[in-house]
Amino acid sequence: MSGPAGGTLPPFETLVAEHGGTVLRVCRGLVGVDDADDIWQETFLAALRVYPTTAGVLNREAWLVTIARNKAIDHHRKLQRLPLPVDSSTAAEVRVDDGDARLGGGDGVVRSVIAGEAAAQVWAALSQLPPTQREAVVYHHLAGLRYAAVADLLGNSEAAARRAASDGMKILRSLLSPLERTDENG
Repeated sequence: MSGPAGGTLPPFETLVAEHGGTVLRVCRGLVGVDDADDIWQETFLAALRVYPTTAGVLNREAWLVTIARNKAIDHHRKLQRLPLPVDSSTAAEVRVDDGDARLGGGDGVVRSVIAGEAAAQVWAALSQLPPTQREAVVYHHLAGLRYAAVADLLGNSEAAARRAASDGMKILRSLLSPLERTDENG
């Protein structure tokens, strides 16, 4: 495969090895733990289909995160079209299984997500953030993207992306402070 300046593209397996963890964290942050593996797979299948034509892509990590974001959006759209499950004991009351209830993000929060510690609480806390803040936290703190790349993904300025991530982290810290105190006490 030819790449920039007549070079060759690295094997696709190298791309997966280098960026697979980041993409999985983004998928978990955007769709939750239960569906993240499927979205991760869809992301890399889509990337593999066009990989030979990506010689001009300068930031492959941001490129993969963009694909993951689009796959997550498709996933949420699909969920909106599915019929809602009804609790048979109270047929008049509809219960929705919120796939976003297990999301997560940020510094001490990132360590918890990566280690899988108290994941349910972390995912639940992230799901409470407004969408722009949640995405900014996921892209910057979990995926490690620079604020310029986050701004491109969010369609806003770098300053707005920085502010959204900061505000999101502030809320996450307040939501997870009881969790951190529990970890410190044992």
